[in-house]
Amino acid sequence: MFLSMYLLTVLGNLLFILAVSSDLNLHTPMYFLLSNLSLADIGFTSATIPNMLTDIHIHHRIISYVSCLIQLSFFTFFVCMDNLLLTALAYDRFVAVCYPLHYPVIMNSHFCGFLVLVSFFLSLLDSQLHCLIVLQLTFCKEAEIPHFCDPSQLINLACSDKNTTTKNILVYIMGAIFGGVPVSAILFSYTRILSSVLRVPSLRGKYKAFSTCGSHFSVVCLFYGTGIGVYLSSAVSPSFRSGAEASVMYSVVTRMLNPFIYCLRNRDIKKALQRLLRQ
Repeated sequence: MFLSMYLLTVLGNLLFILAVSSDLNLHTPMYFLLSNLSLADIGFTSATIPNMLTDIHIHHRIISYVSCLIQLSFFTFFVCMDNLLLTALAYDRFVAVCYPLHYPVIMNSHFCGFLVLVSFFLSLLDSQLHCLIVLQLTFCKEAEIPHFCDPSQLINLACSDKNTTTKNILVYIMGAIFGGVPVSAILFSYTRILSSVLRVPSLRGKYKAFSTCGSHFSVVCLFYGTGIGVYLSSAVSPSFRSGAEASVMYSVVTRMLNPFIYCLRNRDIKKALQRLLRQ
């Protein structure tokens, strides 16, 4: 089941990237950011799922400490990359709806490339900070790290009371990154979008404006909804089984659904995919 979901995730995101790159009509800021989001989704699933599949196949469900740190680095990097790219997409939709005449000037190719580069370097910084914090944790000798190395689960494995400060720092960092600036920017963008759409006199104009944001809003709800669920489950139930199940849902299911959400609601993507498959 996990292998099928992983292959479907990689195939769906690769087809989306190929469809965008092969169609000149889709060489726009929104699809450029979406292509980078698909790349981040492929990287995220490839950093976690293949190792888990191998361990399940050989019935060895424990990961080494070094391998866990490497996986944690990629895990946090791609999660943060997804987060920041969704924020950039929210800003793109805000400019498209609220300032349509200025859109080509504001969302030019240089600015879009700058947004992706900033997202990359901030994600790299975030992943290294997470690794440094986990390195400060003290683990008991009998502690076993499962094949899915999730930061929230690693905190529960720490056996020393001296880790309280480190745990709080980690919680504050994750709260600032995932619950602070990006979420505030997305909420601000959609508040302004909603107020602009409500001022449109015709129903057709309102529907058109909402349809341009519907796919992105669905992905945002899926991303943050499952992410909050993972950390709430780890807080309520410290067992690895419940935490692993929530983490797998967050890692596999959301990334698998993203390309389908954008494709099913977008005629341009459907036409580009049809032309690509004919070729």
